[in-house]
Amino acid sequence: MKVSNTHPALALLPILLGVLVFFLVIGPQALDPQNIAWLKDGDPATHYLGWVNFRHSPWTFPLGLNPSYGLELGSAIIFSDSNPLMALLFKPFSGWLPDTFQYFGIWLLACFVLQAWFAWQLLGLMTDNPVLRLLGAGLLVFSPPMFLRTGGHLSLAGHFLILAALYLALQSMLQRRRLAWGTLLAATALVHAYLLVMVALIWVADVLGKLWVGKLTRRQGLIEFASLFALVSVCCWQAGYFSIVDGAGGGGFGWYRMNLLSLVDSDGWSYVLPNLANGGGDYEGFNYLGLGVLLLLPLASIAWFRSGISLKALLRSRPCLVLAMLGLTLFALSNQIGWGTHTFSYPLPKILERLASIFRASGRMFWPVFYAIVVLLVFFVVRGYRTRTAIGLLALALVVQVVDTRIAWASLRAAKMLPPTSTWASPMHDPFWDSAAAHYKNIRAMIPKNQPDQWQAIADFAAAHRLQTDAVYMGRMSPSVLERTRLDAQRRLATGDYEADSLYIIDDEALDAAINSVHSDTDLLTRVDDFVVLAPGWKHCNQCLAMVDEGRAMSSIPSSQSGLVQTFNRKSRQLTKGWAAPETWGTWSEGTEAEITLRVKPDTQVIVLEALAFVMPPGLTQRVIVSINGEQVLSTRLTQVQDNRLEIPLSTAIRETLGKEGLLKLQLHLPDAVSPQQLGLNDDARVMGLGLKTLTVH
Repeated sequence: MKVSNTHPALALLPILLGVLVFFLVIGPQALDPQNIAWLKDGDPATHYLGWVNFRHSPWTFPLGLNPSYGLELGSAIIFSDSNPLMALLFKPFSGWLPDTFQYFGIWLLACFVLQAWFAWQLLGLMTDNPVLRLLGAGLLVFSPPMFLRTGGHLSLAGHFLILAALYLALQSMLQRRRLAWGTLLAATALVHAYLLVMVALIWVADVLGKLWVGKLTRRQGLIEFASLFALVSVCCWQAGYFSIVDGAGGGGFGWYRMNLLSLVDSDGWSYVLPNLANGGGDYEGFNYLGLGVLLLLPLASIAWFRSGISLKALLRSRPCLVLAMLGLTLFALSNQIGWGTHTFSYPLPKILERLASIFRASGRMFWPVFYAIVVLLVFFVVRGYRTRTAIGLLALALVVQVVDTRIAWASLRAAKMLPPTSTWASPMHDPFWDSAAAHYKNIRAMIPKNQPDQWQAIADFAAAHRLQTDAVYMGRMSPSVLERTRLDAQRRLATGDYEADSLYIIDDEALDAAINSVHSDTDLLTRVDDFVVLAPGWKHCNQCLAMVDEGRAMSSIPSSQSGLVQTFNRKSRQLTKGWAAPETWGTWSEGTEAEITLRVKPDTQVIVLEALAFVMPPGLTQRVIVSINGEQVLSTRLTQVQDNRLEIPLSTAIRETLGKEGLLKLQLHLPDAVSPQQLGLNDDARVMGLGLKTLTVH
């Protein structure tokens, strides 16, 4: 059947394209609203936990406030990056939703479908050939910067909002422009602030451009600007943008920049092109075009030369939009301009630095320019070659783009295709926790901070038991409010005066003060599942579970219970010397000497370490020489990165030296430790040998 180029059925093509790419890159399991396995780490965890607390909290005004997730630290759904648009859409139906419910998979599917849809519309401005439109849309959908965000900053995967803005701006005679732009700006304001800035700048450029050529009168332009500015302000207010009076800015402007080489720096997204050395924060400015799009560059140049298309005339037809793109590029580069590992800087006035710090990850701001470049390259190919030739070239470019970037997006898919689960594994197993949840309204981290130790486990526990918590990880937090809460926490630690309705999780920073001031006649201070808990009034609670109270006799070094697996993905007083900052999986040693202090029982026979090793067989292996209290007990060589198990025996002689406290010092000598920088791998200067994951005594 012959289908015309304007047949309504063709509208299904971009939708099918978006769905196909979603299932190829993300996979079906993320669509299960009860599957949260793929949300369990890092930024996605706080996106989900922000939503869980929001759905169960009473309605507020503004609508986006989320006090259960943050308490006095001031929280709104926008600052946990939980996508207010989706949160406000689903919250009215919370009572009908299952206990575990996530909408982030639905959001990602919408991102892929709408990316394809608006790409299709954009290509329709240059050709009505459906094959050319579909192939060009495929190149815009297979966008490495967009795909990268599906691994962490899920709201920022909404690049379709940028394509929609470009589509509206490139329309010569847009009907109902206030409705179209108002809908787009309102939706973007309810998704993410960074995307809002990009879309709003394109809109302002469009308004000014239409005024310049007389397609809008001054009165029409003023009415549009005032009405849509008011609309966006209301949306931002209701999403909770203004719930913190300070702290919108943050350090990092100039660090999280775009490198001048970012368009060709594959950064692990190509089988063919190498990774280029760059600055430590340049990952936020990741804007790799992809090998397929880069192949179009010479082809588009030839087409431009042959066709006689005037690039100057094209750019002059949209001068305000071009200026907006130049402004976004300059902001993305920041005042610390990077060329590979080299930086050329120029000073900015302090007031401009403070304003720029609001959007400190400036490298993201290049995204509209990224898509404008791809659209321009496709335009030259479509207009500069015969239709069949253009189809062949775009098809080749798309195949190369898909195949070559698979090296990276396949791992994104693998991270989403974990065995599904509706719960996260929790380290909080003891019956104490259920008893405490029935007794307290709040669970607090002492001392309060953004992203405290074990914040995710605490916040997950709070969400499961409908408690409020300040153990959170937020994109922005008010420094003045945080300082007040820290001062109040220090006062409580000094006096032992704690809120009766709150359970406290004590970190290493607060431990000594808590031990010295605890009111042992009324309050419980003990260790439960590797957490130090302070439970006010516990000893006067008849319904509360009986617990062994350590009180002021508690040691700052925990007693290692037989069979208890201790993890090291957070700060620990047991790691007393030669350890780097903890990571999600554990902690690397730093230097050639490392030390662990333990308290063990006299009948301890063996200590087992599960560890990584910084090795590159066959050339680089790691010798590990272990001593206990100065006596060498083990010498071995590690030859594999993963699955290293060190069984360290305790002789009778060593056990006899432990003393009443059972203290021992486990010393690790790592003579082959070396830094990745020394090996020329990257700029990591840590001298690493062994990565400690877990420790268990038997």
